[in-house]
Amino acid sequence: MKRQPTYRWRLRDLMADHEMFSTTALSPLLAERGIDLSPSQVHRLVTQAPERLSMPILAALCDIFGCTPADLIVTDVEVVAERKSAAGGNVVDLATTGRPRRARVRRDE
Repeated sequence: MKRQPTYRWRLRDLMADHEMFSTTALSPLLAERGIDLSPSQVHRLVTQAPERLSMPILAALCDIFGCTPADLIVTDVEVVAERKSAAGGNVVDLATTGRPRRARVRRDE
């Protein structure tokens, strides 16, 4: 079994808890803390789970909402079954055995 870590970004939920329903409401609060992001960057930060996040932005978000990083990012681990091959482990290496021969279709006349 393979363990696959996952996470859920909860910024939108925290904004709703603080009755902030627009991404533009977050921009001035970030600017007060020295974080200057374009409107499109703020929109992506709210609507999409970030792959990378700078520590100053994380600290500013925690300060704005009075929360911890664990409140913003919920982590979990999924157990994923490893994929089995269709041949049941008996894989033929064509590089060593040669190329397969083309089939010929013969019709009875």
